[in-house]
Amino acid sequence: MSRERLRTLLPFLVFALALAGFVTHRIGWLAPVESFLLRVTVPVQEGTSFVVRQLGDLAQTARDLRGLRQRNEELQAENARLLLEIVRLKEVEHEAVVLRDLLNFARAQPSYDIEGAHVVGRVIGSDPSNLQRYILLDIGREDGIARNMPVITDRGLVGRISEVGTGWSRVLLIIDVSSSVNALTQSTRASGLVQGEPDGSVIIRDIPQSDTISVGDTVFTSGLGGNLPRQLLIGQITGVERKDYDLYQQASVEPTVDFGRLEEVMVITGFAPIEEPQNSELGQ
Repeated sequence: MSRERLRTLLPFLVFALALAGFVTHRIGWLAPVESFLLRVTVPVQEGTSFVVRQLGDLAQTARDLRGLRQRNEELQAENARLLLEIVRLKEVEHEAVVLRDLLNFARAQPSYDIEGAHVVGRVIGSDPSNLQRYILLDIGREDGIARNMPVITDRGLVGRISEVGTGWSRVLLIIDVSSSVNALTQSTRASGLVQGEPDGSVIIRDIPQSDTISVGDTVFTSGLGGNLPRQLLIGQITGVERKDYDLYQQASVEPTVDFGRLEEVMVITGFAPIEEPQNSELGQ
């Protein structure tokens, strides 16, 4: 049989086979064969369906992971933004509390001429060495700041202005060894000089042996010499050193000001201090 004749008869043969299959299926002759084929192909179909389902699940999982990763990145960004906002709000709250305390302190001191004490300077630096203890403020000559002006917080005396420039000023702290302040104890009215020690501690020295001093007593400025207002809080006595053969006794003082955490201070600009010699940063 030639190829052309086979090509001509092929559609008829296919139709005949299809017709025969249809007829035999209708009359039930193919039922055993179909049942056998179903038994053979069902496991293959189930396996194929399982693989297709697993591939579909993997594809869905991949899409879910991409969505979760994107959502996680969005949540992390939002969390970082909220953390920054919380930090900013806490700083605002802290600054508001400090400023409120300073303002309340100023209002509670009507006996002091502190009209200029509303000038609040932020600490912008400190000496990295132990040779001299001071802080720098971001206010200066143009703000009415001058040498020897007292610097305070609501917790007590910080020091006095030792140097002034344009836009800045330096404050020599009472814990510096070159600082000395005339002071009194509150209970016994014992007088002496509050001075800084090389290790950063504070003492009150040159107290007459006849004066009584005791641990826990409060120390504040006496105002003697006219260089500081009276009754600026300095600290509390934590220990007494007395020797019978000495003319004077001394005591250790714990300052009420935390010099390691100064952020906001007030300068008493209304007080007129007496100029000190150039070689004395913070006189008696």
